Amino acid sequence: MSDDAYARAGVDQGAADRAVESLVAALATIRLDRPSRQLPLSGHYASVIRLDDVTGIALSTDGVGTKLLIAEQVGRFDTVGIDCVAMNVNDVLCVGAEPLAMLDYIAIETADEDLCAQIGSGLARGAELAQVEIPGGELAQLGELVRGFDIAGACFGVVKLAEVVDGSAIEPGDAVLGLPSSGLHSNGFTLARRALEGIGLDDERLGRPLGEILLEPTEIYVGAVRELLGSAVDVRGLAHITSGGLGNLLRLRAEVGYEIDDPLPPQPVFALIQELASTPEQEMYEVFNMGCGFCCVVAEADCEAALALLRGHYPEARRIGAATAGTRAVRRV
Repeated sequence: MSDDAYARAGVDQGAADRAVESLVAALATIRLDRPSRQLPLSGHYASVIRLDDVTGIALSTDGVGTKLLIAEQVGRFDTVGIDCVAMNVNDVLCVGAEPLAMLDYIAIETADEDLCAQIGSGLARGAELAQVEIPGGELAQLGELVRGFDIAGACFGVVKLAEVVDGSAIEPGDAVLGLPSSGLHSNGFTLARRALEGIGLDDERLGRPLGEILLEPTEIYVGAVRELLGSAVDVRGLAHITSGGLGNLLRLRAEVGYEIDDPLPPQPVFALIQELASTPEQEMYEVFNMGCGFCCVVAEADCEAALALLRGHYPEARRIGAATAGTRAVRRV
């Protein structure tokens, strides 16, 4: 992620990273009266806890971020629930797990029946798309702390311990396959809002109101990725492309780099943000997904079989690059 880009938008990414390090260091002091059940997946998209010798529980939590401010400006809240589900289930997928259920948490200034009904409709739609249940959650009225509302979730899935995908099996030459995003998804909105604040959300230079484009829900990749995992394809790594763009591939454990030579095309909204913010292309790729919302790393011998399957869900899916020997870095060529 580009510290410069977010610093100009008012976010100190370095401070955020140091805060997370402090939090993780504190959590590392936890002492149990039993052996830890946690698999060593530091930095990965989801955590896995051993349930027994065969099965693991995959856990992840995430929210929607400042995309909620766009929803408030537009006065439309029926899509942010989809985003909340997507951000969680897509992360759980990355360890090879089957998402099963999610809990939601809504912190709100004052309980609002219509607002919550709209949020609930989005959560329900997202749950259907991901084929997960939402058996419960929490609504907290925090008028002294919150202005507007915030929404987050926690997802739970299951995975066979022998089938956990952490990226450690990736080898130089393996194919990186890209699945298209639906737009900005739920990342980079602090920078995007600063870039676009000079034009109205009803601006239609991109063919429909800008507010609608920005609220396009985050894509849910469960159907495609679960089918891939259930096939004969040798799936070696899975990456949800969020903040940090294709740099998220480096969260996979293999000591390899990645060369991206045929990236998926970004949607026009990214070009508009780049133009209005005068942001270099490299910086755009460090902040946004730039048209690619999820990557599957597969053995090169299985590339065509994997693409044939994935294109049943995403016709635009394609091989965007390969794993390389040497430095752990992502390079666009």
